[in-house]
Amino acid sequence: MSEAIRSLPNIPQMRPGAFFEEHRQEVMHAVARVLESGWYILGGEVDAFEKEFAQHFNFGRAVGVANGTDAIALALRSIGVGSGDRVATVSHTAVATVAAIEMVGAVPVFVDITSDTYTIDPAALVRTLEARGPIKAVIAVHLYGHPADIPAILQIANRFGVRVVEDCAQSHGAKLDGLFTGSMGDVATFSFYPTKNLGAFGDGGMVVAGDAERVEQVRRLRQYGWGSRYVSDVAGVNSRLDELQAAILRVRLPYLDAGNQRRAAIAGAYDKALAGTGLVLPSKRAGATHVYHQYVVRHPERDRFQARLKSKGIGTNIHYPVPVHRQPAYAGRCDIDPSGLNITDAVATQILSLPMYPELSDDMVTHIVDTVRSLV
Repeated sequence: MSEAIRSLPNIPQMRPGAFFEEHRQEVMHAVARVLESGWYILGGEVDAFEKEFAQHFNFGRAVGVANGTDAIALALRSIGVGSGDRVATVSHTAVATVAAIEMVGAVPVFVDITSDTYTIDPAALVRTLEARGPIKAVIAVHLYGHPADIPAILQIANRFGVRVVEDCAQSHGAKLDGLFTGSMGDVATFSFYPTKNLGAFGDGGMVVAGDAERVEQVRRLRQYGWGSRYVSDVAGVNSRLDELQAAILRVRLPYLDAGNQRRAAIAGAYDKALAGTGLVLPSKRAGATHVYHQYVVRHPERDRFQARLKSKGIGTNIHYPVPVHRQPAYAGRCDIDPSGLNITDAVATQILSLPMYPELSDDMVTHIVDTVRSLV
C-alpha cells in the first residue's frame, strides 16, 4: 500500500470539490470576472454558456435555468403538458423527476425498469400505455450515466402519440448509436448539481431542443413569461441560471470529456478486478457510451456489505434506497405499471454506488478494489 493511501483517512463516494482544488486559478478568475462585471443575472456568461453547451453536444439550442427540477417542469410545459395530464416515468430515479411532473399539475404514472441498465423498460412502457392511458408524455431517465433505450421508446411514443422528454441529469456526454443523450427526444433537460459529471458550485439546469420555438418558449417561461421587460406574455416563473454558476460551468465544460474518459477508465478497472466476485456489475448495451456518473453494483446483503466497506474507510452511497412510489409523499396515490414494479422494488434492496469521480488516483482505485475483493 502506498504512503498516499496510508495517510488518507477515507475515500469518499463522491468529492465535488476536487475540481476546484485542481483548477483553483481558472475558477477564481471566472468568479472575479463576474463580480467585476456588475451583471449577475442573465448576462453574457449565461448567454455564452448556453451557446457553448449547445455546440459541444451538437444540440440545436439551450436555455439555462435555475436547477434540473425546474428544467424538467419547463420542458413539460413547452410540449403542452399541464394540469391533469398524465406523464409516464420510472420510480427508480431521483425524486426530482417526479416532483417536476407535479409542479406543472400533471400526474405521474410509474413504469418498471430493466434489470441490467436500470432504465425504463420499453415492454413495460407499452403495457402501461395500453392499460393506463391516455398518457401525454414519457420522461426517459438516463440513469447512472447509461442511456435509456431511446430508439425503442421513440417508436412506442410515435405509435401512441406520446411526447418524449429526456432526463439527462446523469448523462452529460453519454451517447447511444453515436448520438448524444439529449438530442433524440422532443426536448431534454440537464442538471448541474455539484455532484454531476458537469457540476456547478451551486444549483443550475438546462433545457435543450432542436425546435427553435420550443426553446424560445422556455426562455420566456424562465423569467415570468416576459416577452419584453416587465410584460408577461404568458404566466411564467422565476428560474434563472445565474452568472456565477454559468461562468464556473464555462470553466468546467472543456474538461468534461477528459473527466468522462477517466470515469470510464476507473469503471474498466473496477470491471476487471471485481469480475467473478459475485457482485452484479454495471451493464452496457451495444452502441452505448456510458459516462459512469455512478458505478452501481448489486449485493444480496447490501447493508451489511456497505457497513463493512465504511469500516475500512471506503465511502459508498445508495442511489436510490426507496423507490418514489414507496415514499410517504407518493405511496398509494399514483398509477403504476399493470404488471407491478417488481424489478424496481428488487434492485432497491441491493444496489450500492462505489466511489466514482475523475480525481480518484490509480492507487485509490487499487485500494478500493482490493478492499471490496477482501469483503466479498
